[in-house]
Amino acid sequence: MIAPVPRLVVIGGLPGSGKTTVAHELVRAKRAAFVRIDAIEQTITDWSSLEKPLGPVGYGVGYALAGEQLRLGLDVVVECVNPLAITRDAWVRTGTDARARVAEVEVICSDKQEHRRRVETRSVDIPGLLLPTWQQVLEREYEPWNRPHLVLDTAVLAAADCVAAIWDAS
Repeated sequence: MIAPVPRLVVIGGLPGSGKTTVAHELVRAKRAAFVRIDAIEQTITDWSSLEKPLGPVGYGVGYALAGEQLRLGLDVVVECVNPLAITRDAWVRTGTDARARVAEVEVICSDKQEHRRRVETRSVDIPGLLLPTWQQVLEREYEPWNRPHLVLDTAVLAAADCVAAIWDAS
């Protein structure tokens, strides 16, 4: 019997766009391994003398964890801002090195008022994590994507609809 090819689904987007909600729903629905960069980075700062911003450290740990799970044959969902072409390329390399299918997903919230409301009213689900302000979200470095990828707008799509679209595309 041939083992199924594992999937790496990388969900990126600005803070408050809805990527964590979508990722959690996808992980629960598909029983996939979950790698969340915010959790990794917060743990690193909690358990070391390092301080934020950590630069590539959290992502590097994430690449290693995801790669190991993929090589074990598990599907992996990654949730992170994924703001730069270099981070996106590294996720693709992580998946291809593990012989996995890779789906790149960008979650957006096209309704700026709704996006701002989410940023300003959300609660912290990782102890110690400092959430960005709306101004910090607006000023964040976020490069345009340079290749085809799935874009999901949570201003018009429910999380369950996003999950179905992601799984169909991956």
